[in-house]
Amino acid sequence: MNHQIRIGFSTEVENEDEVRTLVEKCARNVLSRENVDFPAEIDITVVDADTIREMNAEYRSKDSVTDVLSFPMYEFYNGEPREELDEEPDTGCVMLGDMILCYTRACEQAKEFGHSAARECGYLTTHSMLHLLGYDHERNDEDTRLMRSKEEEYMNAIGLTRDA
Repeated sequence: MNHQIRIGFSTEVENEDEVRTLVEKCARNVLSRENVDFPAEIDITVVDADTIREMNAEYRSKDSVTDVLSFPMYEFYNGEPREELDEEPDTGCVMLGDMILCYTRACEQAKEFGHSAARECGYLTTHSMLHLLGYDHERNDEDTRLMRSKEEEYMNAIGLTRDA
């Protein structure tokens, strides 16, 4: 499938090419495993702590640094669209939404959890992609279990296990 994943950096990241490759691989992995059978478009921006804190305050009324934000363009419920999906005339793709990843916070969390920054960035990308497809760990216990099991399955499938 011809998915378009645009990844931009608004902050300096030492290993930018590696992060770009990893994030794209994880996003494509979710789209593939979720059987997204239409050309999808996702915009991903890697930002610093101040930027994501401002966005978190503006959009979620939480004035704190977070790790990732997801902004879906369409309403999905656990992978199923709840409305008609329209292709963008310029690209022929359905814009699923935007993901904002705070690399600084991801690296801090990796240290806290005792695994690599790559594993944390991969997890956050997988997590955010599932949010764009309507999975929600805050909806109820059953949906939390479903989302967590998919995160684990999808991460294991590309070799980003818990101890990576």
